[in-house]
Amino acid sequence: MFKHILVPTDGSQLSTDTVKRAISFAKETGARITFFFSKPDYPVAFYGEGALIDPTTPEKFAEMADRQASEILVACESLAKAENVECATLATTNEVPYEAIIEAADRSGCDLIFMASHGRRGISGLLLGSETQKVLTHSKVPVLVYR
Repeated sequence: MFKHILVPTDGSQLSTDTVKRAISFAKETGARITFFFSKPDYPVAFYGEGALIDPTTPEKFAEMADRQASEILVACESLAKAENVECATLATTNEVPYEAIIEAADRSGCDLIFMASHGRRGISGLLLGSETQKVLTHSKVPVLVYR
């Protein structure tokens, strides 16, 4: 049924567990995976009349984000290859992760987004604003939530 799965990851333990389960799911269904990492945009902090000085330049910040994305995505790719699951990787910069996830699924031609959820409920879920919830709300591509 599903042939191309987008698996967003942030490198956390929950995300790594989800990557492993997505690989198993892809292997069972004969699907391929695109692992996705949403790199943060350079933060500009404003206070009153001016910007706070950050010792990290935008270039250095981008370099660190690229390195982090590469490390996380290479680890995912290794797990998939060990299970003989076809995969690709993608990383983009976007300050709104849920939008980046949806755009990545559309751009890559994925027919399923397979992602983790922390399972927060009630006030904490409402206040923290789950990226998974936002993807569920805005995506036209089906979303499988793994807990």
